[in-house]
Amino acid sequence: MKYKRCKEESLFGVLKSVNVETHRRPSPKEEAVPFGVSREMIYFCCVKFLRRIHMNGYTADSFSQIYTSLYKRSFYFTKSYVHDDLVAEDITSESLIKLWERLKESPVAQEAVLPLLLTILKHKSLDYLKHREVELRSCSELEAWRMQELSIRLSTLEACNPDEIFSKEVTLIIRQTLSSLPEQTRHIFMLSRFENRSNKEIAETVGLSVKSVEYHIGKALKVLRVSLKDYLPLFYLLFYY
Repeated sequence: MKYKRCKEESLFGVLKSVNVETHRRPSPKEEAVPFGVSREMIYFCCVKFLRRIHMNGYTADSFSQIYTSLYKRSFYFTKSYVHDDLVAEDITSESLIKLWERLKESPVAQEAVLPLLLTILKHKSLDYLKHREVELRSCSELEAWRMQELSIRLSTLEACNPDEIFSKEVTLIIRQTLSSLPEQTRHIFMLSRFENRSNKEIAETVGLSVKSVEYHIGKALKVLRVSLKDYLPLFYLLFYY
């Protein structure tokens, strides 16, 4: 179902044109009511509502009456814009409380109660929708960044050539990096990654604890990761296990 934005002023015009005592019908010159609802339906709905106000009277002490009488229509009005039941429930409850507080502060003409409520509902719904707009825009920007990042990964992987990966340039970087390491660290790392010795075997060979062997291997990996930053997938493939 496609929702259209309601022009509250049109409905307000109908309400204001209805006399509480005589219930005079609105002028046909007034703007047509939205949502495809006939003016007759809106007119009789307004008359029915105003009669209830006129007979019972909304006061500061009649919140339960306000809530009971106006909750359902307020909820569906709000939901038609926010498209979320829980949000509509919150906005409706907050709006009815605000209406009640407004009635406590100062008297309001009986025929102005419903327009006042719709104004409150309108502004609270607008606040929510503007907030959602910001959220969705942020999500769109984040999604665009993710798509760009994914595209880069795809193009990089498609361009990956095994012959180039094991090129002289990469080999030279690895050799220079290993040469820059302390002798003991380099020795332990080469026993681990080039001779496939276990940490326990290396510990027995060099006379250190297993924890010390793990420390030296980790130290070498950190240095190699920086040196091979432009070849990070290769670093994981060769050394990270």
